[in-house]
Amino acid sequence: MTATKTITVLYFAALRELAGRQEQLVETSALTSVELYNQLRHEHGFTWESDQLSVAINDAFSDWTEPLADGDRVAFLTPVAGG
Repeated sequence: MTATKTITVLYFAALRELAGRQEQLVETSALTSVELYNQLRHEHGFTWESDQLSVAINDAFSDWTEPLADGDRVAFLTPVAGG
């Protein structure tokens, strides 16, 4: 049995619009941020694949396979459009 963790998820830009909030406390058994994103993608209808986004854990850019710990803060960041 995988332990449940409480993760604070921060949403920015279009993800914030789709989630309908800026921040969310998530109870999850996800081991990595990619597993967490896939859980939330299903919940909120996000259309981006994880390889199209960046992820930050505890305010530092991270690899999608970095293990998550109880109490972590995770931010999913969409690409920045330039012009």
